[in-house]
Amino acid sequence: MGEQRPLAPGEAWRAVAACFLASFALLARHHVHLPKDRLGMWLRFADGTSGRVYRETRLGSGSAKDPCTLVVTFRLRLVRGPAHSLFRAESLLNTPLFVGFPGFTSKLWLAHDERDRYRGVYEWDGAERAEDYARSLWRVLELVSVPGSIHYAVLPGLRRDDVIADPGLVAELAPHDATEWWRIQAGT
Repeated sequence: MGEQRPLAPGEAWRAVAACFLASFALLARHHVHLPKDRLGMWLRFADGTSGRVYRETRLGSGSAKDPCTLVVTFRLRLVRGPAHSLFRAESLLNTPLFVGFPGFTSKLWLAHDERDRYRGVYEWDGAERAEDYARSLWRVLELVSVPGSIHYAVLPGLRRDDVIADPGLVAELAPHDATEWWRIQAGT
């Protein structure tokens, strides 16, 4: 997976600002959709945790020409117990922070797992664009996340739904390891 680090602050915040502006045009033109067919689906991960899909966001058809699966995780500071419900409701307001990034196609929002970590499981158009997004998003997440809890995995050439349907597709990317918070084991 390689070393992970955020973009330089100025570069990251410029990218987030450009995304934010682009997002409003997409929202105004009704290109952003919230499908309901995956709501309630559970994803289980190699580290023994699982998360329930509580929202999906899709841009247009949600299909990428150069597919890439991106998995992001973080743990929010000060969010425990009933505050998780409030975060899930409020998180819809975060949509302009990602839908306008070049290459975004779709995102599954997962509720916190057994270790209070949230995950986003995306399909992105282009691995380099997914990496740029993840490294920019880091600057936003670090404002509200537990230090050291932000991580991402870019799985080039793989559609998100294919990885969920056949977790064995990622076998060549890295040796199987039970600490792999990003490796989807099953979707139900």
